[in-house]
Amino acid sequence: MKISLGPIYYYWSKERVYQFYKKIAKSKVDIVYLGEVICSKRREIKLRDWLEIAHQLSAAGKEVVLSTLTLLEADSELKRLNRITQVNEYLVEANDFAAIGLLSKQQKPFAIGPSVNMYNAQSLNILFNKGLKRWCFPVELSHETLTSIMEDKNSKLETEVFAFGKLPLAFSARCFTARAYNLDKDDCQYKCIEHEKGLLLSTKEDKSFLIMNGIQTLSSSTLNLINNLEQMKEIGVDIIRINPQSEHADNIIDIFRDVIDNKVSSADAQSIIDKLISQKQCNGYWFEQAGMDMVELAQSMQ
Repeated sequence: MKISLGPIYYYWSKERVYQFYKKIAKSKVDIVYLGEVICSKRREIKLRDWLEIAHQLSAAGKEVVLSTLTLLEADSELKRLNRITQVNEYLVEANDFAAIGLLSKQQKPFAIGPSVNMYNAQSLNILFNKGLKRWCFPVELSHETLTSIMEDKNSKLETEVFAFGKLPLAFSARCFTARAYNLDKDDCQYKCIEHEKGLLLSTKEDKSFLIMNGIQTLSSSTLNLINNLEQMKEIGVDIIRINPQSEHADNIIDIFRDVIDNKVSSADAQSIIDKLISQKQCNGYWFEQAGMDMVELAQSMQ
């Protein structure tokens, strides 16, 4: 199996983004997704900057994919999307059907991210005939659903599974970060850049619940499927996706690589991850349970 690194969800400074990808270039990742997928007002990094980073990663032997916005709300965003689809050097990850439509009309191969809700093989096969090369399994579905889909989808279609990171749960036209500061969305003052990990939302009992990231809602718990990699191999998964964190992303990539290559046991890898990250971990959706739960393998077999 290959390892991919998803696009950065948070609004980081240009300098921080460049430094982040310098580290990633030295990691054991195979595929890197680049681009702004949350909000078009985040303009620290322009398309030309993403392409410069893409060239550097390509030179380091990484496959680069350009990711598109998930929720388009203006003509300017559609024009920006069109510019991305005109880039011929890299595969494009479509995160909504506007991008799928543009790419299929141009007869270009494309990937789809976890925000494009593909729940059955029939839908995937239709998109495969339109140019779909790779799909990312929606995070809210179980391994049993994936197994069923894998039996009927076109065998040439690559399958990617989101295996580590904050779960992308929902998108809204409203900007939650601006609302937290009592600001209008059109006058958000770019508050997202002050929160490199997003804004934590806790319950009345002061338990971590969700992360607000502009128009995006994420889980506060970190998805971790390190103990399920062997199961994914048996199902036929081609790629596992790790989503960027503000810390230890390169270390997490290398840990997953070592488990895939049978250099480290999943139990030992889990212990290392527990020491690296302090947040609660989860995997409930994979077992068709509450997404915030952490299900042990022995428990799942009962």
